[in-house]
Amino acid sequence: MAEGLARSFLGKGALIQSAGSNPTQVNPYAVKAMKEVGIEMVSHRAKSVDEIQPESVDLVITLCAEEVCPAGFADKPRLHWGLPDPAAVEGSETEKLAAFRQVRDQIRKKLEEFKLSKVD
Repeated sequence: MAEGLARSFLGKGALIQSAGSNPTQVNPYAVKAMKEVGIEMVSHRAKSVDEIQPESVDLVITLCAEEVCPAGFADKPRLHWGLPDPAAVEGSETEKLAAFRQVRDQIRKKLEEFKLSKVD
């Protein structure tokens, strides 16, 4: 979700890459939550941090909270936006989708604040 939102906020001039420590698949609830805000994620795939070339990275933003944050890129500037993992939510489909919507909206707010801080 963060990659899709960042691409929509920061535009084509920014190289946006996302990856995790133990990637599996893009969660269908993430796809659904993003589609609600006009961002298609059908072609997205879960990637490992190992797939990212260190020389292509200017800034690392981590979103992990309870789970393990990806290691690597120790020499790069870093921001940490600790957010809960919506995939960890148990309950009905409605409750799971609500968790993804909430995190989506939190990421969007953080990106808005980040973009505004770059304008100053």
